[in-house]
Amino acid sequence: MNNFVAHTEAERQEMLKNIGLSSIEDLYKDIPSQIRLKGLNLPDELSELELTRELKKLAASNKTDYAYFLGGGAAKRFIPAAVSQISSRFEFNTAYTPYQAEISQGTLQSIYEYQSIICNLTNMDVSNASMYDAATACAEAILMAVRITGRKKALVCKRINPQYREVIQTYAEASDIELSDDLNEIGSDVACVLLQTPDYYGAVHDVDVVREKISDEKTMLICCCDILSLSVLEPPKCDVMVGSLQPAGNSLSFGGPYAGYFACLDKYKRQMPGRVVGRTTDKDGNQAFCLTLQTREQHIRREKATSNICSNQSLIALQSLVYFTLLGTEGLRRVALAAINGAHKLAQKLLDKGFELQSKNFFNEFVLKVNDADAFLANLKENKILGGIKLDDNRVLVCVTEMNTDEEIDNYSYFAV
Repeated sequence: MNNFVAHTEAERQEMLKNIGLSSIEDLYKDIPSQIRLKGLNLPDELSELELTRELKKLAASNKTDYAYFLGGGAAKRFIPAAVSQISSRFEFNTAYTPYQAEISQGTLQSIYEYQSIICNLTNMDVSNASMYDAATACAEAILMAVRITGRKKALVCKRINPQYREVIQTYAEASDIELSDDLNEIGSDVACVLLQTPDYYGAVHDVDVVREKISDEKTMLICCCDILSLSVLEPPKCDVMVGSLQPAGNSLSFGGPYAGYFACLDKYKRQMPGRVVGRTTDKDGNQAFCLTLQTREQHIRREKATSNICSNQSLIALQSLVYFTLLGTEGLRRVALAAINGAHKLAQKLLDKGFELQSKNFFNEFVLKVNDADAFLANLKENKILGGIKLDDNRVLVCVTEMNTDEEIDNYSYFAV
């Protein structure tokens, strides 16, 4: 712990002398005094016991007893207690391995097992070690298609998550990639087509219909899929599959990081962003894990690099790995079916009351048509129900997960007016 002990006054003076300064204030002389922080205005110090009491008092003001029907890319899901217990072990939390995974066989193996599970769920050949989130995974998939095809145009479906679209637009603008949302423009100048299924509005699409429209064999098909939906729905046949890991063992982070998955066919693996962990044998014939592909410019020539991502959200991917492992194939199916059944039960109750749906072919989210979205949601909130995301004045996006009980669904239907 010696490296973490504060510097002594003698050490500070020695460092200042070495850089030709006489005081710490001299370090900041270029910063105008009027914009310098005058103080932190902190309250008086508290003992540990007093601080605990104060924090409990503040926490008590949070309203946590609402029924939660919010989705749109971040939903309240059940996370087994073992997920945090295992992924928070000091072997994972204290090792400096997200950047330098090659120094830890344990971290390498966990990434390898994660990749294997993603390949099993997506029916893809290769998975990388995870991405920052689903939005960047979508954008990186388009960049990958541009590199492979040599084309500079991408078609992105209108019904993709709007936050994903904004990130894609940022990447595309910086890379001079033309974007269009008109799938009728599929032609020999298109690098890729990006679809989301289930889409932002919850609807499940027949990807084969779009694939049949792609006549040029170089045009790639990218699908953004809900990872849990792949346990009950047949994975679409595509070239690249991406999505979010938030549904798989990761809690709502209120603006903090999630993680994204990225998988593709074997022939594209050397153009895949991020890195890939492989399994081999050491000189003694024992099983060993290593970074098989590293595509950052820190590892290979800059002109050959496919990504400058330096963090693959390995701890969040680890949580997903633990979640997948704890639930297993049948457990994932049960979670997905619970969400599907709950969503369709609520939808039917609302239909029986005279409401209309935008689409009846949905997974666990659906768009409800209402007379006044603000009044509709406000009435539910008064009855301790967060009823969904307002899309416009007459549409609300409603999400049901395994966390919503029959009583909550009944109450939603009862108070929906």
